[in-house]
Amino acid sequence: MSTVDLAPQELRTVVAVAEEGGISAAAARLGATQSAVSHALRGIERKLGVVLFERGRYGARPTAAGERAAAHARRILRMMDALVVETRGSGQGAGEQVSGPLRIAAFRGAALHLLPSVLGRLTARHPGIEASVTVVREVGPGTAGEVAAGKADIGITITGTGSPIPPHLVGDVLFEEPYALVHPAGHPDPRSLPLVDWLENCSSYTRQWWSAQDWIPTATVRAEDDGAVLSMVGSGLGMAIMPALSLTGAPATTEITDLGPERPTRRIGYVTTPQLAATAAVRALIRELRARHPRPGE
Repeated sequence: MSTVDLAPQELRTVVAVAEEGGISAAAARLGATQSAVSHALRGIERKLGVVLFERGRYGARPTAAGERAAAHARRILRMMDALVVETRGSGQGAGEQVSGPLRIAAFRGAALHLLPSVLGRLTARHPGIEASVTVVREVGPGTAGEVAAGKADIGITITGTGSPIPPHLVGDVLFEEPYALVHPAGHPDPRSLPLVDWLENCSSYTRQWWSAQDWIPTATVRAEDDGAVLSMVGSGLGMAIMPALSLTGAPATTEITDLGPERPTRRIGYVTTPQLAATAAVRALIRELRARHPRPGE
């Protein structure tokens, strides 16, 4: 198979067209003319021997090949950035000089209740790190999908759900947390209340335990996220079964009851690419995450 050489600017062109959804918008983003971007895109497609975008009145929509090309392009460009940052930092004295961007994808509970303290310690230790967090629903591709698409360097994910980690990614479990019953404070019989649930929760709880509990009704109230669930429970609209992270800062109008030794749990972990796992910024974040939730014996 012949080697195809694509210049960094060609990779940026693929990413810009994919993300902007059109040639003219991509040209504005790249500071180029529309004709120049169109010409460059045709050249890239000739080199690859495949159509990357379907053009039309609606703009330019990536084909399946275009989606894959954009994901690869994002990852390659990110590694080129890491090459520059880490090569320059390696000659600046003792210790690992960690700087540059760090793109994190996280589900809502992790973004609200896990990452703030972790990022506070990380940036205090490494002021040169420029962290950004994108909140992604852990449904479908979830945070792992953001990493696979090259849109995030690392994803904080709920492991063991119905959405397996793509095989070309790597990751590990950070900690395991229990579920508990949350209900209006002072209610005499909280298990008699309607169940309030949210879609993201359905992919994470232990289904075997859930189905074995004859006191748990089918959800009669659906909320957008765990924050809305807590608000509804606090307003007396029902009870919910929620993981510890989601119960952080639960309102005073709610009460949390332990579900006993057989309670379900969920695992929180991270995913990244093998290449980004070797970068200083990703390694530094993983160290801070593990410091917050050390494993037994650590």
